Amino acid sequence: MDFGLVLQTDPPASRVISLMKRAERNGFTHGWTFDSAVLWQEPFVVYSQILAHTTTLRVGPMVTNPGTRTWEVTASTFATLNDMYGNRTVCGIGRGDSAMRVAGRRPNTLARLGEAIDAIRDLAEGREAEVDGQRMRLPWVRDGRLPVWMAAYGPKALALTGRKADGFILQLADPFLTEWMVKAVRNAAAEAGRDPDAITVCVAAPAYVGDDLAHAREQCRWFGGMVGNHVADLVARYGEHSGMVPEALTEYIKGREGYDYSHHGRAGNPSTDFVPDEIVDRFCLLGPPEAHIEKLRALRDLGVDQFAVYDMHDAQETTIDAYGAEVIPALGD
Repeated sequence: MDFGLVLQTDPPASRVISLMKRAERNGFTHGWTFDSAVLWQEPFVVYSQILAHTTTLRVGPMVTNPGTRTWEVTASTFATLNDMYGNRTVCGIGRGDSAMRVAGRRPNTLARLGEAIDAIRDLAEGREAEVDGQRMRLPWVRDGRLPVWMAAYGPKALALTGRKADGFILQLADPFLTEWMVKAVRNAAAEAGRDPDAITVCVAAPAYVGDDLAHAREQCRWFGGMVGNHVADLVARYGEHSGMVPEALTEYIKGREGYDYSHHGRAGNPSTDFVPDEIVDRFCLLGPPEAHIEKLRALRDLGVDQFAVYDMHDAQETTIDAYGAEVIPALGD
């Protein structure tokens, strides 16, 4: 199992770079960041410095979207980083939540997302692609490689992931839901004539190492609110008891009354009071290292290839170091 570190690009960028360097020293293979231009600093600028200050770490957004940048700009940015640092990027992509909503736009449609996945990958790898009806190619790309991993929850998005993406990003660490969603992605891949096992599965969730579970829950409760934004969209689209989405995912948002993106992804988010302890425990990894190892072994047995640690809480260095000392050696390949 690989391990990734997920951060927000809060200033100063030097701290983000420092934490990523620390992660690489501790055995992490991937460095991810949020991508929301209004809320945080521009991640691709920061990636250049992370790549320059690390040796093997792969970087990318968790996640970008097809709406805040034109597709050829996104592809060219990835391809430039790959040319400079040797194909060490991954394009995590989704419909767009905070990046689009904070700017007053609606998340992208799945149809547009599917077209973007193909176009961005083709352009970044030197092939011709169509963008808004125009055929184009980046003539300077040589030996480019850009895996595109899609974030998804709902049935149509999971199916699109299986048909189009090189990897699947699932932003929660509940084994029951992971099994359900990985199966949906792989079934869609098989139906599309693809090798289901060739799709990389990445589970991303907060991890907090320590014995004070009450404190850990409060530091990670924000995550249930973030996931709740996507679940609310699914309920609006499919209905509360449609059978299209597991009730284990939809039941807890009944108390959700709204969401303030100014606190998005941050400990102490006041918009997440509705998230019960049970959901925090199910979606996150909390407790001593042994508890993390046990849950990660269960996820690995379900086909998870990477666990990406959301490290937005008051124990960032402690968590990175604990994973490097105890968790990664127990599970790393």
